[in-house]
Amino acid sequence: MPAPAARVVLDERDIARALTRISHEILERNRGPADLLVLGIPTRGVPLARRLAARIDEVEGTVVPSGALDVTMYRDDLRLRPARTLEHTDIPHAGVDGKTVILVDDVLFSGRTIRAALDALNNLGRPRAVRLAVLVDRGHRELPIRADFVGKNLPTSLTEEVRVSVAEVDGHDEVLIATGSVAAATGEAR
Repeated sequence: MPAPAARVVLDERDIARALTRISHEILERNRGPADLLVLGIPTRGVPLARRLAARIDEVEGTVVPSGALDVTMYRDDLRLRPARTLEHTDIPHAGVDGKTVILVDDVLFSGRTIRAALDALNNLGRPRAVRLAVLVDRGHRELPIRADFVGKNLPTSLTEEVRVSVAEVDGHDEVLIATGSVAAATGEAR
């Protein structure tokens, strides 16, 4: 039986480059920073959203508001899994109405977390547009959801797990693919 393995697919520099590229793509598509709001999905989407907002500020010299959008109570798997801790939702005081909201998550997989985020966002107001930025798109969609901005497309098998580490949560930046029993031992597949 082969030994379980985990391999690094993005290191700290790769992640930094991907976030810089995504920030430029956001500015290009939006034709500047006007009316942008960057919201991260906890846990690792929040620091990624803050980094994107900071990079946009560096490029444009304009502060782009950022925050966090907890989707826990909007998930369709609440009854299937153990109780989850509610995360913090932090929406800037100007709200979401009329804004172009950039939802940020670490990994796009089935699309169910993003569906939950859209439901949560709908309860907060009416954005002009909603765009999705993800660090990693690993495929295997169960819902018709597609990212507008992707750091890395990473085709995976269903037996693999993509693990994102960010310095603000984990002490370092890295994206790993775990295979075999390493992936199985970590619990929830991402």
